[in-house]
Amino acid sequence: MSPGVAARRDGFLIDTDPAAVDLDLVTGFLRQSYWASGVPPDVLERSIRNALVWSLKQEAGGVQVGFARVVTDLARFAWLSDVFVLEPFRGRGLGRFLVGTVLEDPRLREVPRWMLGTRDMHPLYRRFGFEDAPEGRYMVLIRRRA
Repeated sequence: MSPGVAARRDGFLIDTDPAAVDLDLVTGFLRQSYWASGVPPDVLERSIRNALVWSLKQEAGGVQVGFARVVTDLARFAWLSDVFVLEPFRGRGLGRFLVGTVLEDPRLREVPRWMLGTRDMHPLYRRFGFEDAPEGRYMVLIRRRA
């Protein structure tokens, strides 16, 4: 594998090099998503720069078609976030390929506690062993911007 290339499959590759992220594509998608709409582009870019990243790309031409990031301490906890595959590329198993590659990353293999938030992709994540969080165990603090 080339530096930064974590996996290849069926004409697609996953690149872990932060410099390989197409920030315009990723922030553009996220600003239209239900989970990050309304977040300013500079905040999205900062969140990407301060996380581990995986860019799903077409091998021929290197066009980015998907993305995932993880916020982690690399020891005890990881938050899987901003996972997407562009609409024209869905239905090919690329989401499974992307999530599987993230979970098998050598930097994260020993991390025991993973979390994520989703409104509609529960079946995908259940394939990897994710379960609904125990009710009442986890709490959230959401600070509103002034």
